[in-house]
Amino acid sequence: MLEANLITKSYGTLRVLKGVSLTVAPHEIVSVVGASGAGKTTLLQILGSLIQPDSGKVTIHGNDLFSLGEKELSRFRNREIGFVFQFHHLLPEFTAFENVCIPGYIAGTKKTEVEKRAHELLQILDLRPRETHKPSELSGGEKQRVAIARALINDPSVILADEPSGNLDSQNQEELYRLFFSLRGKFGHTFVIVTHDDHFAGMTDRMIRLQDGCIKSA
Repeated sequence: MLEANLITKSYGTLRVLKGVSLTVAPHEIVSVVGASGAGKTTLLQILGSLIQPDSGKVTIHGNDLFSLGEKELSRFRNREIGFVFQFHHLLPEFTAFENVCIPGYIAGTKKTEVEKRAHELLQILDLRPRETHKPSELSGGEKQRVAIARALINDPSVILADEPSGNLDSQNQEELYRLFFSLRGKFGHTFVIVTHDDHFAGMTDRMIRLQDGCIKSA
């Protein structure tokens, strides 16, 4: 479903990724682990087409991401890739419900369909009572669940998550981990998750370990 082939990336003289290749199957939950500076976040950003590699190829469902034009790539990213970040990046002036809806509006989906799905997702994530609250009125765990609902709104092919539990306490971390597996069971999504948490990484279907810009085990 997702394939990266010989990805390289440097910043000046620093070689961050040195020919990384990997494949991810449909419905798989894969964790990417490694020491700080190993290239995990850079790899995730390239898989999500947020930054371009110096060389190499990324395909999702056979679509070569970096052969697409800028507008075409933006549309593909909006519809096919969901992002969950450590700091959630919710827009502070909008409610939880509105934050979830925004990618659907951008995709051009009918407003009634977007809002129906947003309500459904927030119900599944136990957030319906918090729909009208702005991010400043939500707990850390609630903010992250809103971010997950936002990532799911367009029913993407793959969810890319960068340290999604990094700012959560241990109880909320465990709830988040269970949530990923529950969502996979319910919707069949594919997840690629960068994490420092060895406990969570051990729960995933497969662990990819990066070291010095190379894959050491997968």
